Amino acid sequence: MAILESVEQLLRARIEAALDEVRPAIARDGGDVWLVRVDGDVAYVQMVGACGGCSMVESTLKGAIERVVLERCPDISAVRAL
Repeated sequence: MAILESVEQLLRARIEAALDEVRPAIARDGGDVWLVRVDGDVAYVQMVGACGGCSMVESTLKGAIERVVLERCPDISAVRAL
């Protein structure tokens, strides 16, 4: 179990590092993105602040967040918003 937990923690850390790359741009618009969970090869995030109800959230998710996460974390195949 310890090895599996370490692998999961490492993957979460890599996803968080990728999210840190896009957070400044999201913060300029008054929002943030939180990693909620990883289920298999899908990362689930929550858009908060001004991004929570923004009509551009899907564009930001696919065009910025998912693109960077997939580049940095090849183990992940998709990023979905909750």
